[in-house]
Amino acid sequence: MAEDLLEKGAIIQRDKETYAIAPHIPGGIITDFNLLRKIADVAEKYGAKAVKLTSAERFALVGLRPQDIDAAWKDLGLSPGAAIGLCVRSVKICPGTTFCRIGMQDAVGVGLKLDSKYHGYSLPYKFKMGVSGCPNNCSESSIKDVGLVGMAKGWRVLAGGFVSGLKPRLADVIASGLNDDEAMALVDKIVEWYQGAGKAKRLGRVIDEIGLTTFMEQLGLPVGQD
Repeated sequence: MAEDLLEKGAIIQRDKETYAIAPHIPGGIITDFNLLRKIADVAEKYGAKAVKLTSAERFALVGLRPQDIDAAWKDLGLSPGAAIGLCVRSVKICPGTTFCRIGMQDAVGVGLKLDSKYHGYSLPYKFKMGVSGCPNNCSESSIKDVGLVGMAKGWRVLAGGFVSGLKPRLADVIASGLNDDEAMALVDKIVEWYQGAGKAKRLGRVIDEIGLTTFMEQLGLPVGQD
């Protein structure tokens, strides 16, 4: 039976014969518009059935034949997005203060730094991040393993959210009022703690097992902070 080709960033499709590939485009931000043309050209050249916009802010070329995957990647000149595997899958970023009129914090700047450091980073289980520049929460930070939400007085940091499976979980607020460096340092702590826990399950499930209070204490955070 055909399976995902992890080493090629290729995901088997429903027909069990063709694959989808999703190039990594940090934050879904494209400033060189020739890249859009290149994606369209590659999709056309290799007979992709569709180009799908994904929830992780990527373009997925869907319906490629296995013999064309290597050539498609070469023509794209891009690295695969971490769409499969036990790693940090995506860092979803809203426009923040870079583009959005109601942005309160620099979601693009902070999000791209986290993406540069953690995209594809190996962990015991899949792991997602979201960075939203204001309480409208357009990057869905409340349903990410780690989420940042921009407030008027700094970042609110959340942990343990996910929507996959039959029992979704909203993330818990674990800190508020952090500046950029403090927020990113807390993300580092969470990732390091999760890696050390070594449990093959979502962060939220691990938090539920040990209790939120214990989790926050082990991170060195004051309990009861909103």
